[in-house]
Amino acid sequence: MAYSHAMKIPLYAFLIFSSLRLCLGTRKLTSLFQPPPMLLTYHKGNILEGDIHVSILWYGKFTTPQKSIVSDFILSLTPSQQKGPTQSPPSVSHWWKTIDTYTQMARKKKTHILLSTQISDENYSLGKTLKRSQISDLAAKVSPSSTLGGITLVLTDKDVVLEGFCMSSCGFHGSDVGKKSAFIWVGNSVSQCPGQCAWPFHQPIYGPQNPPLVAPNNDVGLDGMVVNIATLLAGTVTNPFGRGYFQGPEEAPLEASSACPGMYGKGAYPGCAGEVLVDSRTGAGYNARGVNGRIYMLPAVYDPAKLSCSTLV
Repeated sequence: MAYSHAMKIPLYAFLIFSSLRLCLGTRKLTSLFQPPPMLLTYHKGNILEGDIHVSILWYGKFTTPQKSIVSDFILSLTPSQQKGPTQSPPSVSHWWKTIDTYTQMARKKKTHILLSTQISDENYSLGKTLKRSQISDLAAKVSPSSTLGGITLVLTDKDVVLEGFCMSSCGFHGSDVGKKSAFIWVGNSVSQCPGQCAWPFHQPIYGPQNPPLVAPNNDVGLDGMVVNIATLLAGTVTNPFGRGYFQGPEEAPLEASSACPGMYGKGAYPGCAGEVLVDSRTGAGYNARGVNGRIYMLPAVYDPAKLSCSTLV
């Protein structure tokens, strides 16, 4: 493994302002100060392009409905994988189009995210307490993603403790430069640190305890995982080996989505997710529609064409 980047927990994203009305948009604190345009620089290194096969290693006892939440999200990224009705806007596939802006600017092939092999390790082959270095070992168990340009998702269940989980990151991505493949780790935080890694579907650990949003798929842990998977997937494709698109130091870069923490809708600012959609049946908050009638909450992505963070709603 030649490169690894953790998705740091943006602590200021959990500082909730005392008035709920502020979060509902009656006063936009962002209008008080307009920061200079951000710029994610392309460092001329390889990025992932073309057909990107995503495999999943389920480490622990995930249920079938939980697995379908994630697999449906992956299927929703590329319309050609959809066997059901076309996604209506705002769609997951439209969210991914911003990532294709990066590949186009780098004169690379348009990406197609393709769901590949899924393997379950319900017996915790490496135990329930893991070191960060063991994630690459788990990723190596999934052979299809070891091919050129593949990605392995290593997803650990709620009873698995990983070194640094909750203390410094909600997930991270790494790579094998020789194989030009990458891996992503994300853990289910529902029983360990939902206030950090499953916000805005759980009350934050800092600030006044305003009611959280209802999780789109009625699973705080898995819906939180989708947010983190989406963030890291965007960073992995655009900066897989440490010399792609990022801002700041190479050891702690801001990437395509991690540069826009805590933003889900228009008017978002630290502590407020922004103006999102609400499902009339369940009351769940969401900002994207996927396959099989799924709804998701996806993080903002930095748009290199507009030089700003972009949300679907």
